[in-house]
Amino acid sequence: MTTHSDASSIPFTSPESVLRAWISAVNEGSVEQVVALYAEDAVLLSTFSAPILFGTKTIREYFERLAARPGLSVTLHDKTLHFRELPGGWAVASGIYCFRFEVDGELLSFEARFTFVIDAATPHPIVHHQSAQIPRALS
Repeated sequence: MTTHSDASSIPFTSPESVLRAWISAVNEGSVEQVVALYAEDAVLLSTFSAPILFGTKTIREYFERLAARPGLSVTLHDKTLHFRELPGGWAVASGIYCFRFEVDGELLSFEARFTFVIDAATPHPIVHHQSAQIPRALS
């Protein structure tokens, strides 16, 4: 069984606080903080990798590669943010965020749609995360 850091010191008052903690951890380049937000058996359908990632070991490897990108940051398009409460205190958060990082010395932007399934009552609240670059519109 893979273990990861205890995120219990982070007070999650809402699904939005989980999402904001995730954005902050990505922007700080803290792979440990990012991975600590994911449940041990979480699933990640990531923005920049084709395989489905199961569990914190593969999620850690993905974020290690992403954090190595110069200039990495992610910003939330607040107006797109939507939450839906589910039975049992769970919630779905969805919207659009924008990743930025350097590719061949040039800072590029990658807008992506996301969905998080969150159980904010637990220390590792992200149980499912799907993210996909927004495709170009058909002309």
